[in-house]
Amino acid sequence: MKYEIYSKEVMKHFLHPKSMGKIKNPSGIGNAGNLICGDMMQLFIKVKEDKKTEKRIISDIKFQTFGCVVAIANSSMVTTMVKGKTIEQALKITKDDVLKKLGKVPPVKIHCSVLAIDALDEAIYDYLKKKNLPIPEKLRETHERIQNGLGELEHRHREYFNLEKEVYQKK
Repeated sequence: MKYEIYSKEVMKHFLHPKSMGKIKNPSGIGNAGNLICGDMMQLFIKVKEDKKTEKRIISDIKFQTFGCVVAIANSSMVTTMVKGKTIEQALKITKDDVLKKLGKVPPVKIHCSVLAIDALDEAIYDYLKKKNLPIPEKLRETHERIQNGLGELEHRHREYFNLEKEVYQKK
């Protein structure tokens, strides 16, 4: 009997992630972290405004993840689900939607699946704020929760964050 911890879809996105990297001059950047496991994620979006329809479409999306198999696979899956969607459509995507597409994930790793959606919400929040556009109340609440978690994560792992800052400043 063959026992698989992860679905084929999880392994596909982990071994060959889509849209990994950074976007030059992104429209929005979202950071998210998980206090339980220490995973960190950064997600970049490029938004194009359709002048005819006045819709804002996510034309490009990329991510960087310091995390486990599920965090990486989840990030990759989110990029495939969001690219080409409007801001409004992207905000409706939930972690459950992503998990349905990914398939089997160990229960102990489900918390990792929240990161990509949180980073996406933060990138959209960043974009809306930069453009002085209205921010939905639910997105404001999500932003506050994420920022509180990031603050706690940075406080707990201060040495790592300080080391990372030093490394980047030397470049």
